[in-house]
Formats: sequence, structure tokens, C-alpha cells
Amino acid sequence: MRIVAVVVAVLALVLAGCGGSSNKNAGSNSSGATPTPTTAASSGGGSSGALALAAPADGSLKFDKTTLTAKSGKVTIDFDNPSSTPHAVEVEGNGVEQKTNTVTNGKVSLSVDLKPGKYEFYCPVPGHRQAGMQGTLTVQ
Repeated sequence: MRIVAVVVAVLALVLAGCGGSSNKNAGSNSSGATPTPTTAASSGGGSSGALALAAPADGSLKFDKTTLTAKSGKVTIDFDNPSSTPHAVEVEGNGVEQKTNTVTNGKVSLSVDLKPGKYEFYCPVPGHRQAGMQGTLTVQ
């Protein structure tokens, strides 16, 4: 019952102050650049290029992966949120802090130039990271 109350409170906060875009599939990041839309399916595993990340269709506060690995350089995270619960992706660490717009029932991509090291990725919607919607991105 407590989880339901937290989810309702988070949704109320999100609806009150989140999102300035009428396009559910639009994305941006803190640098002001607009991420490219998802154009192809990708793997969530190792090599460079695009990494796939998704939220569950049931609206749970989790990602389908808690670890991602990529080669240094331009790394794209293709995020799919098939639920009506708002989610986004933020990457932080080693002087980087970039995020997508919050999306519901949609997809968005975030491309960022990353050096070797460890980064955190998480959902920046209030309460989601604290509920466990986070992971580690290792760049080699």
C-alpha cells in the first residue's frame, strides 16, 4: 500500500511540474542539444554504438538492465518506455551530466561523448532513482 502512495505522489509531482514538450517522443539533454530519434533496433550489450535500455510496460520503477558497457567515444542510449508512467534517462559522471526529456508511451535517444570510466545512469523523475531505477555504465 505504501508503494502505491509513493507512485501516486510521484505521478502528481510529475504532472504538476514535468515536461514542457507536447511531443511525447521528443528528447533533449542538459547541453541543449536534441538527441536523435531511435531509428533502428540495437543491442544492450558490449560494443560501441547504440545501447538499448527499456522500462517495463507495467510502469514499474526499474530499467530492464542495471549494467551497460560501451567503448569510449560517441555512445547512444536508445530508451523505450512503453508505459504511461513517465520515465527518462540521465547519464552522470566524469564531468558529464546529460538527460533525455521525460517520455510516456514512447522512445527517445541520448547520444553523449564518453571517455573510459564508470558512469551512472538513472531515471531523473522525482523518486524513481531512489526506488532503484538506476545502473552503471562502464566505458572502456
